[in-house]
Amino acid sequence: MKALRLRPGKERSLLRRHPWVFESAIAKGSGDAGETVRIESHEGQFLAWASTSPASKIRARAWSFQETQRIDAAFFQERVQRAVAARGLFDLQSDGVRLVHGEADGLPGLIVDRYGDTLVAQFLSAGVERWKAVLADALLAATGLAKLYERSDASGREREGLKPVTGWLRGEGDTAQVIREHDWRLSLDIATGHKTGFYLDQRDSRQRFAEMAKHRRFRRVLNCFCYTGGFTVAALAGLKASGAIEGAELTSIDSSLPALERARANLALNGFEGANAQFLDADVNATLRRFIEEGCSFDAIVLDPPKFAPTVAHAERAARAYKDINRLALKLLEPGGVLLTFSCSGGIGADLFHKIVASAGIDAGVDGYISERLGAAPDHPMTIEFPEGEYLKGLVVVRKPL
Repeated sequence: MKALRLRPGKERSLLRRHPWVFESAIAKGSGDAGETVRIESHEGQFLAWASTSPASKIRARAWSFQETQRIDAAFFQERVQRAVAARGLFDLQSDGVRLVHGEADGLPGLIVDRYGDTLVAQFLSAGVERWKAVLADALLAATGLAKLYERSDASGREREGLKPVTGWLRGEGDTAQVIREHDWRLSLDIATGHKTGFYLDQRDSRQRFAEMAKHRRFRRVLNCFCYTGGFTVAALAGLKASGAIEGAELTSIDSSLPALERARANLALNGFEGANAQFLDADVNATLRRFIEEGCSFDAIVLDPPKFAPTVAHAERAARAYKDINRLALKLLEPGGVLLTFSCSGGIGADLFHKIVASAGIDAGVDGYISERLGAAPDHPMTIEFPEGEYLKGLVVVRKPL
């Protein structure tokens, strides 16, 4: 068995059971892409069994911290079964569920979502790529399903030296899907949609927005970076429940015309074709500036932008972008209005995101109460040993009344 020996003092993160070994921590040793190797301290102490990624700055990802553990097909079958079973611990109001969440489930680089009777998987590291066939069979066995679609086209594969791969891995069928989420339905396409087809991680935040709409009876709602309209559907569901849908105005903005077309279809799918809803194929920043010039205002705004900072190295540039859109949104928010603002950038921590929003408020001349912190739904877990799993951060800001 090949081994990677670390530099002096570089074993501390592995002793805390953190699964990553960076290139700079390695004193000597190597392995082929995806090969399982023994990770040793500078003194030769066993630390972990890990898969190697020669093309990545994260040179190894730990499978197990037990020296007696065998990394074989049975190991992956057990890990998959455990991950799938763990979702039963949570009250997940949807048939669209994340079943495997990478490092949080002890399978670094593997993402698996279930949409009804279809699984969609992303193999994003050299380790899971090497065990792809075994993992595919294990996923079908653990779920009792027959269809598995691969969406290994995320940028993370390139950093692993892997080419994009998409298509049916097991079985075949229609890539168009309709899932149930809470009391509504949402359509998606696993072949063309973002990530594995949809943003399942915002499930609980959409439900929370529906509850706010029901309680506060919003009159003017602005959904920025709306994608396929999940937050718009949630707002309408809440307004309908409170009997306040008549006269409410909803504006949804995205720069993807196909996404907007699906958003319109999602409104119709839930019986909201007659709602006063407009969809703008436009740049969000430019549109917010235009709204300010026109004297527009809203009592509810959602900011759910794409990933501005994939790594910490991009954090400074991303911070400026987050600050700008939050400054514009806060200027458009009515006194007493609600802003739901999010960052899905792993390079932006929760504390930094809070500071960015605070700075945006100062520049906008707006103060507000942070009434809630939001995050990913529980089937996208952050664990004690892997805090980097907290990629999605959200704040609910209520603008102080004048």
